[in-house]
Amino acid sequence: QVQLVESGGGSVQPGGSLRLSCAASGGIFSLYNMGWYRQTPGKQRELVATVTSTGGSTTYADSVKGRFTISRDNAKKMVYLQMISLKPEDTAVYYCNATHELFSGSYYWGQGTQVTVSS
Repeated sequence: QVQLVESGGGSVQPGGSLRLSCAASGGIFSLYNMGWYRQTPGKQRELVATVTSTGGSTTYADSVKGRFTISRDNAKKMVYLQMISLKPEDTAVYYCNATHELFSGSYYWGQGTQVTVSS
């Protein structure tokens, strides 16, 4: 069982920056690919960024490429999402996800953290 707790959300003006953090406990963190997803009311949860278990490979949604950076620290059991040049359309609840690198049916979600980009 993996528990995930997100933090770092908040309100920011367009063009601003935020850094989201996700702390993991339980399980063997280094066996999990990690991801950030986001969801707005009435819409499906969408993938924002992923990082492999070793941190060697990352993927990004086209809408955030060049603005968001995902990273992880396996020693600290942490994953981060650095967001710059934020836009109003980035407003959403952001969720941390852990998916086992071998068993994709073994995955966990955090409770989410709200990010609001507004002037």
